[in-house]
Amino acid sequence: MNEIKMLNLKGQYEKIKEEVDVAVKKVMDSSAFINGPQVADFGKHLAEFTGAGYVITCGNGTDALQIALMALGLEKGDEVIVPAFTYVSSAEVIALLGYTPVMVDVDPATFEVSLEHIMAAYTKRTKAIIPVHLFGQNCDMEPIMQFARSHGLYVIEDAAQSIGSEYIFSDGKRRQSGTMGDVGCTSFFPTKNLGCYGDGGAMFTNDPDLAARLKMIANHGQKQKYHHSVIGCNSRLDTIQAAVLDVKLRHLGEYCMERRAAADYYTACIKEWDPDCRFAETPVVKGNTTHVFHQYTLKIKNGQRDGLKKYLNDNGIAAMIYYPLPLNRQKAFEGIAVEGEQLYNAAALAKSVLSLPVDTEITRDMQDVVLKGIFDYFETGK
Repeated sequence: MNEIKMLNLKGQYEKIKEEVDVAVKKVMDSSAFINGPQVADFGKHLAEFTGAGYVITCGNGTDALQIALMALGLEKGDEVIVPAFTYVSSAEVIALLGYTPVMVDVDPATFEVSLEHIMAAYTKRTKAIIPVHLFGQNCDMEPIMQFARSHGLYVIEDAAQSIGSEYIFSDGKRRQSGTMGDVGCTSFFPTKNLGCYGDGGAMFTNDPDLAARLKMIANHGQKQKYHHSVIGCNSRLDTIQAAVLDVKLRHLGEYCMERRAAADYYTACIKEWDPDCRFAETPVVKGNTTHVFHQYTLKIKNGQRDGLKKYLNDNGIAAMIYYPLPLNRQKAFEGIAVEGEQLYNAAALAKSVLSLPVDTEITRDMQDVVLKGIFDYFETGK
């Protein structure tokens, strides 16, 4: 069998090649490469899919987070709570704008920030929270939103890894990831569950005034061409990427089901082999959210993570560490960030997490090879 990769984008493209090629050719024929009609069409269809009142597309997921923060009118030095165990973008934009990233711990089972961690870090200087829906399922948003509303805090959801997942409130209402806070942000980086063939991003909001401000900031701070009301930036989704995304959006439900099925197979096999979790812990799926498995992430026990990763990689099996160093230990944040509490869980996860290949193109035969590699490593006493 050939090398097993984390993601088979070529295989995914080949399944929808005819649809994609037709969509891209329309853009090429029109030559409307910037702000062509496909951008508005995709934004409309994405709003329909997510239930968001407004969708504002932009250049990438990091821009989405930055523009969202710029739209809130925060002041230099204001504190923004963000988990320490996540990709750098979530905290990077806080520091870039002159605000103070307050890094907090995460739940060791779900990898996500919870209200407990937020409350431990809250001060009178806190102005916003960025819950990150890591690896494909939602943070427990109901208590987070209740706390934010009672304390006058903004909530920016980082839904870059969770598009397509749903959160279920205590009254039974369901909301798509990214549509519960003041602004939701997502990325269309090629490896994402809804990924384009370059860079792209989007913001969600249900507030018409905030939507207008987000759109204005993303367009050089102008509502009318050459009339600039605020300092903005240049961040837009190009027409070709919008055309690709509009095609792939029609398949997103199917993609999510395929990822869940692959994750369920991994979990069932690993639990059958290791019922007492002596070697590895499988992902926890909470009852009040669906999971779209942007990553399938194990916690490897007894300090064996790095050895297992090397063994799998040496045998042609991809396995990745997301993330090997918590943000509070990154040199870039020295003297800038504040630690809102002791970050024991983030440190422990950085030493134990290992993500396995899980995507729309993985087969059971391929998964069996991955699983055999894991079992062989432990059973031979590597």
